[in-house]
Amino acid sequence: MSTIDNNGTGPVQGPEETMRAVAGLAREVEALRMAVEAVSPLPEQVRVLHDEVAPLPEQVSKLAKVVKTLAEQANPDGDGGKTRPLSWLDLDDGEDVVGDPAEAAQETLEDLSVWLRRVFLRYRDAAAALPECWWWHPDVVEELVCLMRSWLAAYVDKDATVGRAADWHDRYRPGAVKRIKNATANCSLEAHLADGEHHRPAAPVPAGLALAPIALWWGEDRESTAPEPDQQLIDEARAAEAARRRNGGVRR
Repeated sequence: MSTIDNNGTGPVQGPEETMRAVAGLAREVEALRMAVEAVSPLPEQVRVLHDEVAPLPEQVSKLAKVVKTLAEQANPDGDGGKTRPLSWLDLDDGEDVVGDPAEAAQETLEDLSVWLRRVFLRYRDAAAALPECWWWHPDVVEELVCLMRSWLAAYVDKDATVGRAADWHDRYRPGAVKRIKNATANCSLEAHLADGEHHRPAAPVPAGLALAPIALWWGEDRESTAPEPDQQLIDEARAAEAARRRNGGVRR
């Protein structure tokens, strides 16, 4: 209960009122402490987010340069910004050709490899369908070159449209993935050896030196038997496959 102070100017709190006031203050302090704890991780979260976002401008810039290079190679004359079709199956093979046909084949495969890393293999079904020996299959290379050029037409050309991009997503890409999967089911690098019988799918993208034997064969002597993959390439593919298994990678 309250009492009157000695000067008669106002009430004086008794013990019960004091306890209630202290309890209320304690609740407010606890609520404030919980609020501070809730926001305390924010500086670290902001730092982590900053570290993740910081490289994006450089990555976007690199991607833009790659796309620009591919577009320039697909349309060297700049005639209206339209990507020209290119056939791997009908690529110049050294007859009445100006320049080195093997270099042209090498350049085509290297450009394709860049695009595969940047775009195609971002799709899980594409990564699962593409065999490790894809550049030993002329029909698969043809599929991929056509798919890459249709992507450039849909996204990079001056007259690119949302409709073309939608067609690429809805029809072109899934169709190519399905055909590649059917054409190379259970194939492997070992299957291209003279006595190869192993069949293990994977989805690596080779570097320039690994592409060179096929480029030389396709550019100058495609009527003969394709060169065998060397043991180093097979060992690297097996190591990559083992790493994908350990990391829970997708397999067919």
